[in-house]
Amino acid sequence: MTPVDLWIPLLAEYGFPVVVTFYLLHRLEKKLDNVTVAVEQLPGKLNISD
Repeated sequence: MTPVDLWIPLLAEYGFPVVVTFYLLHRLEKKLDNVTVAVEQLPGKLNISD
């Protein structure tokens, strides 16, 4: 089953806005994880101790 075959039933069931929202959140997840890691490492790079 191809990714398109998975998205078409979701589109029919839940509607275009919901499917687009989930698609964008899925694509941005890794980028948001990278931002979280960068923010967590920031105090160490600025030599600020807890």
